[in-house]
Amino acid sequence: MTNREEKIEARSEVLRDWRGWKGRSGPYLIAEIGGNHEGDFSSALELTRLACNSGVDAVKYQIYTGDSLVSRVESPDRHQHFQRFELTRDQYSLLAKECHERGVTFCASVWDPSAIEWVDPFLMFYKIGSGDLTAYPLLDRIAATGKPIVVSTGLATLKDVAGVVERLQDRDVRYENPEYLALLQCTSMYPIPPEDANLRVMDVFRQDFSATVGYSDHTVGMEALEVAVAMGAEILEFHFTDQREGRSFRDHQVSLTPDEVTAMVDKIERITTLRGGGHKEPADSEIESGHVSSFRRGVYPVRDLSAGTRLSEEDLTVLRPAHGISACDYDRLVGKKLRRSVKALCPFDWDDFER
Repeated sequence: MTNREEKIEARSEVLRDWRGWKGRSGPYLIAEIGGNHEGDFSSALELTRLACNSGVDAVKYQIYTGDSLVSRVESPDRHQHFQRFELTRDQYSLLAKECHERGVTFCASVWDPSAIEWVDPFLMFYKIGSGDLTAYPLLDRIAATGKPIVVSTGLATLKDVAGVVERLQDRDVRYENPEYLALLQCTSMYPIPPEDANLRVMDVFRQDFSATVGYSDHTVGMEALEVAVAMGAEILEFHFTDQREGRSFRDHQVSLTPDEVTAMVDKIERITTLRGGGHKEPADSEIESGHVSSFRRGVYPVRDLSAGTRLSEEDLTVLRPAHGISACDYDRLVGKKLRRSVKALCPFDWDDFER
């Protein structure tokens, strides 16, 4: 056994409850609270409760300090912004407990490397935000946990995405398994115009990478998310708020409210049902109705034919229902010799012919 394999085996208990990206409504739904609490823990707790009750599979946070994220020298305003939005370790622990008690997964983009150690026991998987896709030192720390990772790909080229996939898979072979690595098409603006959603990138990800594929939304409304489901997205991430009106922080404007999420979950269930399982075969309703036979055609004699007749095309027609011999076997009947007489417009049987 190699050192790499030994490390994997040693962490085998970490994910004993992991079921992969299986959502209750079809795709796995992640409600991103992010910074919408604006540094107010009571708001974070209320948003958590509302999100948990809306039908999502996971509630996501952003764990950071201003000092761990932004240079106070190069970007003092952004540094101050993130400092205002900080929550404490104990507060995140309470939010994780709230999610757990409500049967919803607690997850986070961990932007502070020093937080990984204390937050790891609360997490089933990690989220890599678009801004950290090239933050390889942070990615290495997260990959060392051996837990599943979801990567948003805003700001990135396909080469950038290939680079992070290669790095994660090089760090741990489990990231070659789609159950452990997911890629989300994303555009990092707030909001984005419809043409920037670029949902067809999901098809490229499926073609190029061994990963689960989904979509992280920054449009206004639910349309892009619903289309993404119809296109086969297995994970949906969207910002979540209690209300958009009267809020100045930009993320609220691209966020869904509880009622909107509930309505979207209902629509996603219908879309998932309409997409089906992808196996082409007669539906139960087609079989039970008898349409497989009544809508298709069989081969019939156009007139009474006596034993010994060698069939020509002039002797045959194809009609509904598909009783007896199917119309797809028409060519096989031309030239065959009857061993017994048949009546006009009555179905043939293979026993009607000489061997």
